Amino acid sequence: MSTGSGHRRLLAIGLDSAPPEFLFGRCLPEMPNMRRLVEGGVRGVLRTTDPPISIPAWAVMFTGVDPGTLGFYGFRHRLHHSYNQNYAPSSTLLPVPSLWKILSDRGRRVCVVGMPPGYPPPPVNGYYISDFLTPGGAPETTYPPALAKELEARYGPYRFDVTFRATERHQLYRDIVAMTQQHFAIAEELYTRERWDVFAIHEVGTDRLHHAFTKYFDPTHQDYQHGNPFEHVVEDYYRIVDQSIGRLLSLIDDDTIVFVGSDHGSMPMSGCFCINQWLVEKGYLSIRHPVPAGTPLEKAPVDWSRTSVWGAGGYYARLFFNIRGREPEGSLEPAQVPEVRARLLRDLAAIPGRDGQPLSVEVLDPHQVYQQVRGDPPDLMAYFGHLRWRSAGSLGHPTLYLRENDTGPDDAVHSFEGIFLVYDPKVKDGREIAAQPIVDVTPTLLELLGEPIPGHIQGRVMPGIRPVARTSS
Repeated sequence: MSTGSGHRRLLAIGLDSAPPEFLFGRCLPEMPNMRRLVEGGVRGVLRTTDPPISIPAWAVMFTGVDPGTLGFYGFRHRLHHSYNQNYAPSSTLLPVPSLWKILSDRGRRVCVVGMPPGYPPPPVNGYYISDFLTPGGAPETTYPPALAKELEARYGPYRFDVTFRATERHQLYRDIVAMTQQHFAIAEELYTRERWDVFAIHEVGTDRLHHAFTKYFDPTHQDYQHGNPFEHVVEDYYRIVDQSIGRLLSLIDDDTIVFVGSDHGSMPMSGCFCINQWLVEKGYLSIRHPVPAGTPLEKAPVDWSRTSVWGAGGYYARLFFNIRGREPEGSLEPAQVPEVRARLLRDLAAIPGRDGQPLSVEVLDPHQVYQQVRGDPPDLMAYFGHLRWRSAGSLGHPTLYLRENDTGPDDAVHSFEGIFLVYDPKVKDGREIAAQPIVDVTPTLLELLGEPIPGHIQGRVMPGIRPVARTSS
């Protein structure tokens, strides 16, 4: 397909976990390049997925279908109704084509840097660099494979991620900055290699900064202390991100539409609720003998013959019924499940918070919230304290309420409010519109590129965002 004059192109920038109150609020005065996009583009809150996690959220954003249709419910899925076998979703498990695949198949030239789900790097009509979920020692991290060695020779080993649940914050911040600067430096070089129809970059550093430093820069965090050495780290980092974005923007022309989005937002973590310990106390989960504090469920002496429900930790609680004929040692007859489910819902609704007030537990059934349910979903999904409380799957703690994350230091949880911004140099009508669902991103971008929207896509074109008439090519 021709890329001559008048042919609309796309630059998509994904900032993981960037919340509107920081990107469009507190940090915007430090971000002149983002401010230029805000003043000339259409922006708003992007309501993310259930659950609000990078996987499935990025996949939903760039396929236009919901998590159930994708079969993606988080970073981990239990394998075939087992008790302790899990797998991570990958690019090969996508049941529908991504935006990059759709456009590649239509002859558009595509370059994608680190956009999840990106491992293994999918073949596209151009380049694809794998994402932050790439396992250590992965044999192939780019498409085409030869690109990896070429980039490493110039930029050193590719920094897929940092160890963000760490206690030493000074080095962690330096690592986050180095990773972000490397990603954008590579993007700048790749962008200049040809006139891409679609160029996309994902940056996970924004997410890592919020998880590791929120208690230092957010006065609403329970552990915030005024005057600490990292009080302005969020402005410092977002300024660096803005400088990187600015260098990319200097390379585009007036035929290039810019999209900036985040998969979800970020907010201070209140603590962790010990879901499996609570299930033990309520008689749903049976342990043969007491265990040391912090024992993972996978290493606990579970008596499955006396267990009806168990859970898994993370940003939300994944709850599973132990059903005879489905699980290896199922204890519930299928006919018993509705009664146990109803009792479980009543008990969850009655959970008090650490202060004795209601914790506020929202429970979702995947079969009721998604258009389809594929893969290996949990039976129920539970959010604690309006998402401010993580789910701790480990056992043996002296309380149901942990102040810290049970899997390592973490200051933040995810919120439902991400961001979107669409900047068209040929329109420049800076305005804010109402919150839009994340599933609408792909059909909106296809519309802006003048491309037909496939019938399987569940999202719709965002209101008020329309393409301008194309000039002759």
